[in-house]
Amino acid sequence: MARSPTRTWYVYILRCADGSLYTGITTDLTRRTRQHNEGTASRYTRSRRPVKLVYQERQRGQSAALKREAAIKKLTRRQKLGLIRANRRSSRCC
Repeated sequence: MARSPTRTWYVYILRCADGSLYTGITTDLTRRTRQHNEGTASRYTRSRRPVKLVYQERQRGQSAALKREAAIKKLTRRQKLGLIRANRRSSRCC
């Protein structure tokens, strides 16, 4: 089945039990986070459970999500933590 180029994809960051950060992409954040916590999503997170979703960013299409994921993976840990903090501040409501 062909995927629509306008489908919403998410770039996400997980904080692992050991404090490390994992970046990935998905179309379903709830399902993917559950898979990480069940140990079926990635070899990296399998031994670092439980994981917690700490950042998410919408992207329009898989290609955009893959490019953004690559850009985030190139950031330093300090820069990733800054991204997470800035996202928390901007998502606070009234």
